[in-house]
Amino acid sequence: MARTLAEKILLAHTDADDVRPGDVVMVRCDLVMANDASGPVAFRQLEEMGAKEVFDPAKVVMVSDHFSPASSVRSADMLKRLKAWSESYGVTFYGQGRGGIEHTLLCEEGWIVPGSVVAGGDSHTCTYGALGAFGTGLGSTDIAACLAFGEFWQVVPGTIQVEYTGERQPFVAGKDLILAVIAEIGVAGGTNTALEFVGEGAEALSIDERLAVSNMAVEAGAETGFFPADDKISEYLAGRTSRTWEAERSDPDAEFVRQVHIDLSRLPPLIAMPHSPGNVSAVADIVGRKIDQVYIGNCANGTMTDLRQVAEIWAGQRIHNDCRAIVVPATQKIYREAMAEGLLDLFVEAGAIVSTPTCGACFGGGMGLLGPGETVIATTNRNFRGRMGSGEAEVHLANAYVAAAAALAGEIVHPGDVAR
Repeated sequence: MARTLAEKILLAHTDADDVRPGDVVMVRCDLVMANDASGPVAFRQLEEMGAKEVFDPAKVVMVSDHFSPASSVRSADMLKRLKAWSESYGVTFYGQGRGGIEHTLLCEEGWIVPGSVVAGGDSHTCTYGALGAFGTGLGSTDIAACLAFGEFWQVVPGTIQVEYTGERQPFVAGKDLILAVIAEIGVAGGTNTALEFVGEGAEALSIDERLAVSNMAVEAGAETGFFPADDKISEYLAGRTSRTWEAERSDPDAEFVRQVHIDLSRLPPLIAMPHSPGNVSAVADIVGRKIDQVYIGNCANGTMTDLRQVAEIWAGQRIHNDCRAIVVPATQKIYREAMAEGLLDLFVEAGAIVSTPTCGACFGGGMGLLGPGETVIATTNRNFRGRMGSGEAEVHLANAYVAAAAALAGEIVHPGDVAR
């Protein structure tokens, strides 16, 4: 019987004899993850359930990243509670200064492999699809159940197959590929589905670029978004993990809810305008808009690829006097690698702030919030009103090239106009 990749992964993690879109199944977790924002809420639910231990400490990871470093006494207490709970339950804990932003970190540390199921206390758990995993974000009550029983209920999603063809143009990055999908199907177009990224254009992407694409599948309403396992994933995981996995992909005759085709040779750099990831325009159509802040980082766009793209634009140049720029490497390892390459010194010399790995400003927790009337271009994943601070601020989403170019000009410009 022909099946999609999503159906194959879920079938392997349930006791059902078969799965079809719309079925409700109990799915076994290979990994359960939470952070300082979602974890403490789940812990309270776990206590109310009377659970005294987790289903398997070796399959549970806690990460301090949202309020790290603490921005208030309340957030400091949340970080403290996450550490204390992790130690008392004997689970893996990545504390401040020892890990980084959860989604980049868990891929980097070898926790994620193709075909695995990851339940995360964060909506962008779909990022793990970059490595061919079924990662899905759950609420804290469901995470509590996962911690206790190692399973959760899941409606089997249909699959939207996204085929990327053609060769990318200069200054087009992974962010543009997923913005193009959201522009095509809408912010609710992926509801009750998984996005599957295929084609020569998808296969040409590095793992860093795949992280950027999978990360925003949820912004199309999808359960997850993944790339079938291939040689690039195999090479990335070599030396990172001892976990076993097999390469799988959708059967040629599998049924898809929809198939979307995007020609990369015709795709320009894009921007999601305020206040929706689906409000997408070509950069060339909105040049000249004043920008007060540039923010480069997040759980999928603080990679070495992003930082090198910024360095390519900023080398030998200075950030505009009327614009501030914040650069956030996604993990401590990326921070140190960027330091070794001289990128951090280049950023500081250009006039930027370089931050420790944190989710802070992305979700409005601190470390770079916006005031009333201010505008930002960010490589983050959401630009809802009030997302990064004031409800009167405006957030634009773009790739690192576009964000870096705006920092030099103090306004939206095409990267090709400022790159040397």
